[in-house]
Amino acid sequence: MKFSIIGTGNMAWFLGKRITAAGHKCMGVYGRNKEAADELADNLLAANAGTINDLRDGEADVCFLAVSDNGIEDAAWHLSFKETVLVHCAGARDIDLIARAAKDSGVLWPVYSILRQNLPAHRDIPCAWEASSDRAKRFILEMGHAITDNLFEAKGQQRKWLHLAAVMSNNFINHLLAIDEKICEENGVPNSVLQPLIMQTFERLKNGSPMTLQTGPAIRHDDGTLKAHKELLSAHPEFRRVYEAMTLSIQEMYK
Repeated sequence: MKFSIIGTGNMAWFLGKRITAAGHKCMGVYGRNKEAADELADNLLAANAGTINDLRDGEADVCFLAVSDNGIEDAAWHLSFKETVLVHCAGARDIDLIARAAKDSGVLWPVYSILRQNLPAHRDIPCAWEASSDRAKRFILEMGHAITDNLFEAKGQQRKWLHLAAVMSNNFINHLLAIDEKICEENGVPNSVLQPLIMQTFERLKNGSPMTLQTGPAIRHDDGTLKAHKELLSAHPEFRRVYEAMTLSIQEMYK
């Protein structure tokens, strides 16, 4: 099959590399930055590169709109597809954002943190899909199977809730670990000693529910320790607010 990509960021690199490796042909890469489009196109052996205005209907079977969430609707206004299936890759955005831009449209969203510098090599990447028509479904599933062995349908509201959960489980947890790192750095203790504990936390989740694995001073209502921790964080009110919110959330969940 033939595909094209609008966008030159992390998702564009992931989709392009993965799909071409599966034997599909990239017809073009289009973006606001022509140098970036040229670079990705060269890597994918694509025939064309340029801006979104250079893209033509029917050039590819599927066109991936791999831009930022806020850029999807704006990019779609430049498009009018009757032959090419248009697919956006955002978990938190409706399929309707691109409905006027293409007769057949859909969503293919990898539930995974994608970084161009460290693209995943495995195929255990859950991907949510949605399609506006049977034709769109056929093309989206074909492309989806080139990316992963784990495809599942998730329509608008389901996908929004899943995106919220993904933000909390990935971005929020990463932020907590960044706070840990800063606390250790400021107080002259090695952050590395927390690594076994962090790994243990995630290893336990393989065989148990986080609801049953919760420990710590919040669930025990250890008021002395909670007060002492908050006092230590007096120089970092932003960290203290996070600590207090997390403590309250734990106590409310288990009261």
